[in-house]
Amino acid sequence: MDGAGHARVGRWLREARNLSGMRLSSKIFLASALVIVVLAGVSALSLGAVGGLVSVNREITTRTIPALSLAASARDAIQPLLRLEASALVLGDRRYTMAWAELAEQIAEDLERLAEYAQSEREELHRREASAAFEEYRRIVAEEQALLQRGDRARALRLTDTAARVLSEQVRESLNGLMRATRERVLAAQAEAARLETRTWTAAVMALGASVGLALLGAAIIARRMTHSLDLLSSATAEVAAGAFCTPIAVESRDEIGALARSFNSMATQLRHMEETKREFFAAVSHEFRSPLTSIRGAIDLLHQGAPGPLTEKQERLTDIIGRSSERLLGLANQILEMSRLRAGLVELDRKPLDLAVLVDRAIEELHPQAAEAGVALQCERYGNHFAYLGDEERLYQLVVNLGANAIRFTPRGGRVVVRAIDASPELELQVEDTGVGIPADALPNIFDPYRQAHRDRGGTGLGLAIVQGVAKAHGGRVTAESREGKGSRFTVLFPRS
Repeated sequence: MDGAGHARVGRWLREARNLSGMRLSSKIFLASALVIVVLAGVSALSLGAVGGLVSVNREITTRTIPALSLAASARDAIQPLLRLEASALVLGDRRYTMAWAELAEQIAEDLERLAEYAQSEREELHRREASAAFEEYRRIVAEEQALLQRGDRARALRLTDTAARVLSEQVRESLNGLMRATRERVLAAQAEAARLETRTWTAAVMALGASVGLALLGAAIIARRMTHSLDLLSSATAEVAAGAFCTPIAVESRDEIGALARSFNSMATQLRHMEETKREFFAAVSHEFRSPLTSIRGAIDLLHQGAPGPLTEKQERLTDIIGRSSERLLGLANQILEMSRLRAGLVELDRKPLDLAVLVDRAIEELHPQAAEAGVALQCERYGNHFAYLGDEERLYQLVVNLGANAIRFTPRGGRVVVRAIDASPELELQVEDTGVGIPADALPNIFDPYRQAHRDRGGTGLGLAIVQGVAKAHGGRVTAESREGKGSRFTVLFPRS
């Protein structure tokens, strides 16, 4: 990317940064929260109005109608009660007296039940007056019947025409007053519900209009800022894709656009890193392939110059060179293939019961010739008794060999390499410790990256430790490295038993 393009990218990102310091998620949340609050208020008002209407209707259905029905029934029963009283008094028939008593009892029960439905003070006052007047009326009728039994019919008739009639009229008037008070209360409740409904509709329409306006305004502002900023970053990305990698762009914005810009910088850095890694990889592979291929070609040319027949000592030496070089090429190819499969997650483990300590002993036996040739003491230590594990024997064996070979290669003559198998329940621990040259502090964080080497002068492809980490992760384990430059290194692999 040229200087002008870099300047444009910087200017675009500064414009996006200056739009606002607030995060986009916060903006969207606040706008949505505002609309939700308004809608919640509208809903609360609407529910309150509906609740009021439902309460009024429930009151009418469950209390007012039964109260009016009982009051009307008691009031309408007064006149038949008076007729039964007169018939019993004039005719002296016992049956009329019993019918009067049953009807009077029914009216008394109705008046008592009305106490459950009375809500206002006026209703309760009228009910008590009706009950008191009716009880006095029943007492007068009982006195009439007593006079009639003693043969004083004239006095009984006077009571009927005076006190009994006045009291019955009081009962009717009180019940009428009770019914009027009940109707007035219901009408007042209905009027209040109607007013509440009107207010609610007005508030709901206004609030809905406000919420829709706020939602549209907030969405328009956020959408404009987002699309504008993303267009700027899209243009910058297109320029990066069309040219060379640019240097990281300074980003000060705290919103998601700033995070996207930082990701853009990270992407550019990673692409540059990948490009460098690719160049290093091809350089390393070219170097590693060039020497064995040159040896193979030279050996073949010499063989072609000789006559057929048994191989001479020189021919045998040359064929040995061919064999060793071929093995190096095959080993390198296998490492690259294994690393690719591990990184792609395509490795299927062949888990079988095994003894990790026995597996370590076998790997040490294989490494002894290499250690003897390098003048390094190779030791094996075991701590604990239970090393049963369910794992892929071939790949675990490769892990131990890679760690051991790596330690031997970086340990000078006279040094020591120790491989430890530790029963650290609930995990199995494998340690490979050496007294070698150590790993520089700046290289230690990337020591498990493919094709990365802390000491390039000692050969290798930089794949051994990456394969170790891949095998450990495939088994659900983890691997760590500790090192002091000039003092040695220790690699620790932990495998969970389950």
